[in-house]
Amino acid sequence: MSENDQRRPMIEADGLSKFYGPFAAAREVKFSVMQGELVAFLGPNGAGKSTTMKMLTGYIAPSEGEARIAGHNMMHKRIEGSRHLGYLPESGPLYMEMTPSGMLDFFAEARGLTGARKRDRIDAVVDICDLSSVIYKPISKLSKGFKQRVGMSQALLHDPDVLILDEPTAGLDPNQIRGVRKTMRKLAETKTILLSTHILQEVEAMANRVVMINEGRLVYNGDVEGLRVRGDNDLDEAFYRLTHSPDHAAAEST
Repeated sequence: MSENDQRRPMIEADGLSKFYGPFAAAREVKFSVMQGELVAFLGPNGAGKSTTMKMLTGYIAPSEGEARIAGHNMMHKRIEGSRHLGYLPESGPLYMEMTPSGMLDFFAEARGLTGARKRDRIDAVVDICDLSSVIYKPISKLSKGFKQRVGMSQALLHDPDVLILDEPTAGLDPNQIRGVRKTMRKLAETKTILLSTHILQEVEAMANRVVMINEGRLVYNGDVEGLRVRGDNDLDEAFYRLTHSPDHAAAEST
């Protein structure tokens, strides 16, 4: 048995659907992310990425299907699953009047971290997210890049096995994106990561695999090279081919 065969699924979307009246934000989305993978989650705006991520984290309930984190059903065993999960939504949970130091202390206590364990974990995430230069500044005064890092630090505070990150580089300048990329590479050494992004160059540089949805449906699940099976010169062309037309995209499903 190969090493890949021995890895277990850490993130599982099993037929996830979410309906708002007659509108389907997601429909029968099915994929898994294996232990140690960094998977890019792609799709145009409004495709259902954030809705799917919220179902996976237990933030919203699916209309149909099941979401599992480290084997835990996020509807029925959310607390158990959340112990394995770090989640960074597109608009991270920041308290602007606090400093990073104060916010991390607050989140650590909320997660039951105390004493030496709390100090060690705060020190660790400050190092990973490179926050030492701003640790005592009000979050409201920080650049967007540093705010993203603070959001990332709280997601990492309890040392989760799994990270679900919704557009962590949205609105950042190239230098800030470079810093987030460095952090992602470091985290990918020990974590299982599902990363939503619009920066296709990041996908090619970092992802083990790509999952793509369009209009709430899965249209691709495979490696980066597989996106070029029809001779696309770059990922932009592959992205357009799979998402510009619902009928065309459905024909490309895997």
